[in-house]
Amino acid sequence: MQANMKFSEDNVAEFAGVSLFQDQNLILDEITFSIGKGEMVYLTGKTGAGKSTLLRSIYGDLHVDHGQACVVGFTLHNLKQSKLPALRRHLGIIFQDFQLFYDRNVYDNLLFVLKSTGWTDKLKIKNRISEVLIQVGLGQAGMKFPHKLSGGEQQRVVIARALLNEPKLLIADEPTGNLDPEVSRGIMEIFREINKQGTALIIATHNHFLIREYPHRILHCGNGLLKEVKAEDLANLIAVY
Repeated sequence: MQANMKFSEDNVAEFAGVSLFQDQNLILDEITFSIGKGEMVYLTGKTGAGKSTLLRSIYGDLHVDHGQACVVGFTLHNLKQSKLPALRRHLGIIFQDFQLFYDRNVYDNLLFVLKSTGWTDKLKIKNRISEVLIQVGLGQAGMKFPHKLSGGEQQRVVIARALLNEPKLLIADEPTGNLDPEVSRGIMEIFREINKQGTALIIATHNHFLIREYPHRILHCGNGLLKEVKAEDLANLIAVY
């Protein structure tokens, strides 16, 4: 590792020659890529190809020990555990399985995140929760409990939660995997609006129809490698891997 490598200030994520392991098993080898400020990128590949492994490395859940990487200004190699909360305050993370508190209403789900990240002013908290709920089209849903919402509405709550601290990079792991096509389009429209406002996104997805409908740069995991590909090449890559 070259400790003096200079990362570009124009990127929210930059990996150079990074190899990622799980339980000493090599998952992705010598990967090099960057995500620019305000850019939207898809991450594709079959199940087990390394998409979630790569996302976990970006938000610091998986150590980067081989190669060089920087995310929102934080160098990931030998990143101290004590620095993880500071890194994640600049990131928004969206999981496929929602991970909401089902014994709390929507407002209290979002309140938990703000309090845990240091917000104390009650008026600012109330206003910020209102802002993000309006942003995802759920302005009147604050007092509802998650089990009273549809799957698409729950995913909108998860997106609102990820936006609370105005992240520089939004990370979404199969955000439309459990949703029907029309609801998935609604989620993608939200992502497109978020991106237009300057937030960078990396979206892991199997949904090639949405990739074609909402075209952006594509990074593909396969055979232990990460490559940039075109949308029209995805079908051939799936056949190979």
